[in-house]
Amino acid sequence: MSIFDTEVMKGYIRMGNEGWKQGWHERNGGNLTYRMKASEVEDCRPYFYDHGAWVSLGMTVENLAGEYFMTTGTGKFFQNLVVSPELALGIAEINDKGDAYRLVWGLNDGKDRPTSEFPSHLLNHSVKKAANPDYRVIYHCHPVGVIALTFILPLDNKVFSRALWCTMTECPIIFPHGVAVIPWMMPGGLDIAKVTSGYMSEFDVAIWAHHGIFCAGTDFDNTFGLMHTVEKSAQIYLNILHSGKPILQTITDEYLLAIEKDFKITLNHEFLG
Repeated sequence: MSIFDTEVMKGYIRMGNEGWKQGWHERNGGNLTYRMKASEVEDCRPYFYDHGAWVSLGMTVENLAGEYFMTTGTGKFFQNLVVSPELALGIAEINDKGDAYRLVWGLNDGKDRPTSEFPSHLLNHSVKKAANPDYRVIYHCHPVGVIALTFILPLDNKVFSRALWCTMTECPIIFPHGVAVIPWMMPGGLDIAKVTSGYMSEFDVAIWAHHGIFCAGTDFDNTFGLMHTVEKSAQIYLNILHSGKPILQTITDEYLLAIEKDFKITLNHEFLG
């Protein structure tokens, strides 16, 4: 037995590798964090090394105090999650005040650091946990279709949400609240982390213009599926534009309301009409 035989480790690596195979993680692009269940921490605890020093987060996330997070590392490549996971990812413990972390496994035995987007991830985790404790995954990647749309569509939540909803029937079912769109900001800092987490109280998808997407979910499969659905719809939309043909028909508000009724979902009605 090793830590790589635990179900949580297998699930994390599989999801990251699937994102790599989709082409969403050029070089060291993107990051993935997972808030571990107590049982999963205990499964992994026998493999923890001597705890490293506490590192300030530069902020406080009180409702994450004492939690453990699986995280990719700064400068690490998703393609290496399969071949050398102990170097590409780690497990971090949050202290009892929620203002510092220390590595307890992985990332080159603690010699390397969690992703530079760790503050953004933790603030998003904090917001999602407060709204629904079942949320455990925050995933950031760079899908081509969605990034391309940020150059040609107004950076507006309603415009983006309707473009995606009205392109593929599954979209209003899978993300009925729509998506948030954030104009370009410098990545890796607290400013963009705060803006993104502000939207995450309402949305499960936040698009960073000219950069990528953040998705939140309850588990690896649902979060990956959400990301995959958003990107597939964006790709279809782009293919329609590339065809040069006029759009003759689409999913209307009437159809969206019918989907809402039949699938017993609650759409964001601010984005209708």
